[in-house]
Amino acid sequence: MTALLLTRRLRPAELATADALLSAAVGGLLGPYAALESPLHGGVREPLWVSVLVGMALGLPLAVRRRWPVTVALVISSVAAVALVTGVIPNYAAAAPGLAIGLSVYPVAVSATTRRAVLGGAGCLALVSVALVLTASDLWSRTGAVGYAAVMVVPAWMIGWLVRERRALAARQGEHLVRQAAAEERLRVARELHDVVAHTLSLIVVKAAVANHVAETDPREAGAALRVIEATGRTALTDIRRVLGALREGTPYAPTPGLDELPALAEQAAIGGVDVRLDVRREEPAATVPESVGLSVYRIVQEAVTNVVKHAAPAACRATVTVTPCEVRIEVTDDGRRPVLAVGEGHGLIGMRERVTLHGGEFNAGPRSGGGFAVTASLPYRAAT
Repeated sequence: MTALLLTRRLRPAELATADALLSAAVGGLLGPYAALESPLHGGVREPLWVSVLVGMALGLPLAVRRRWPVTVALVISSVAAVALVTGVIPNYAAAAPGLAIGLSVYPVAVSATTRRAVLGGAGCLALVSVALVLTASDLWSRTGAVGYAAVMVVPAWMIGWLVRERRALAARQGEHLVRQAAAEERLRVARELHDVVAHTLSLIVVKAAVANHVAETDPREAGAALRVIEATGRTALTDIRRVLGALREGTPYAPTPGLDELPALAEQAAIGGVDVRLDVRREEPAATVPESVGLSVYRIVQEAVTNVVKHAAPAACRATVTVTPCEVRIEVTDDGRRPVLAVGEGHGLIGMRERVTLHGGEFNAGPRSGGGFAVTASLPYRAAT
């Protein structure tokens, strides 16, 4: 039970209970302490009830120190100052009320606003300093009295301020992590949606153009093109639901496409007029590719083939995927029957580069010396043991 309390932050009810016990303990100790301390130089001893009352006045306000931190700190400091000036607690015994003052100043620095924390701490320091100076006997003891007051107030206030800054830093770091996670998730969804939409719409546009061209002369071919459009659209809707469904709480994450779905991807590309020769090689010893790497490989090949459909169809394309025990290498090339007018990287190339970078790999894309276009990538991974 004790270990559990030390490893988690206490709830408000538990903090209130701890402050109540602390208040009773401090009040119960300071009252008898004030009664037992004898004044120097034959001074008059106060009645017992006065000592008990002073002890209670110093201890009981601690029960609400977290609710009204500045008020409690000033009340306890004022009571301590009066007790020191009147001699109820001799100045040489000021360490006893100093405990109550320190316990009251700590939450001021932790929870009050910056202005109230500074003013509250300064007010407590001033009250105790004045009380100790008024009861001092010479210049040196007055100078020492101010330092003694600072020892009672400043360390507790500084500890509270450090705790405050540490909590503020932890809160800022937590907010930063939340914003970073949200940004990464938005980027991931954007990449997925771009790959799904760009690929399927490219095929739909191609087949729609075919259907429109042969609608009157060859209704059968037009119908076949429309069936392809329907099937491609349904596949796209399924992929989009999978991507968006992963964002909803409680929705199971559907299986993601990977290396096993590459042959189907090549068949879809053939619909758009691109002859894809797919070659998936697995070097021994065979290793299980992580799901995230498999999805990235699939999306990179998908985007590369989609670019061929959009920019070079009809064309011949060769996609080679080599799986080794420590990385997956991708090479997608086309014969360049239609020239590519490159004016910079589009979203597709940027998305492919981001996927490779996330896995610490290398990515290159550009025109080939003999014509056509080439996309190469390597995605390292650590095989499951």
